Amino acid sequence: MSEIKIIDLHTHTDNSPDGNHSCTYMSEIAESNGIECVAFTDHCEVDAFYKDEYDRRTMQSYFEVSKAKAAFSGRLEILRGIELAQPHYDPELANKIINMQKYDVIIGSIHNLRGREDFYYMKSFDGINIEDMMNEYFDELIAMLEWGDFDILAHITYPFRYIYNICGYIEDINKYSKKVDELLKLCAEKDKALEINMGGLKYPINKPSPDIDTVKRYKELGGRLVSVGSDSHYAERIGFGIPQAYEIAREAGFDFVAKFNERKISEFPIK
Repeated sequence: MSEIKIIDLHTHTDNSPDGNHSCTYMSEIAESNGIECVAFTDHCEVDAFYKDEYDRRTMQSYFEVSKAKAAFSGRLEILRGIELAQPHYDPELANKIINMQKYDVIIGSIHNLRGREDFYYMKSFDGINIEDMMNEYFDELIAMLEWGDFDILAHITYPFRYIYNICGYIEDINKYSKKVDELLKLCAEKDKALEINMGGLKYPINKPSPDIDTVKRYKELGGRLVSVGSDSHYAERIGFGIPQAYEIAREAGFDFVAKFNERKISEFPIK
């Protein structure tokens, strides 16, 4: 890999239902590729916590990441993380999950609207008003920010990937500018890191989430923190797209990206 120091705060091991490799193997590949810091942030869907056995998965993930953190000490900095999805749908349970372990970083995300399937699994948008759906999605992001017990706001245009996959066009975020401004301003006020998520580069849409203009707007609205993540579900993709994410951050006016240890923020320089 290049001499650029790479930090990747969004990755998934095989303790995520869609993960593919063990934490140990992913750590070995990350070290061999010259990654400086990686957070393993396995999925935890709060609204399916017991039904889909995230109670077991989160415990196993934390145990394996803790082992790797000790084993790779001095060679690769490993952070214990979790991607907590839909936490505000059940705040009491979300708080219980957070307090079960001592995490370094918590990602907040929304993968599905209430009572509906993950956008990832949707096969059609027939009969769905996409603008209404996106307005509801942005409302849920705002509600999650109001709840607020997380560190990174993840992939805020997540549904765009699947709209493109199914409908063949890139949804225009400017149609939702009022709500997007509201959530970006709240993200800034709550001092949450806006994630520059590069997972979209592995999908046909081939775009980061969000785009450069949205990151710039976050900065204009007082945003202080951005984070970067590959959203890798494979060992070989850890760090994928991070140099481009740095470019987006720099162009938006940021000199560093956020890093977390025991949920305390520090700066990881990118200039």
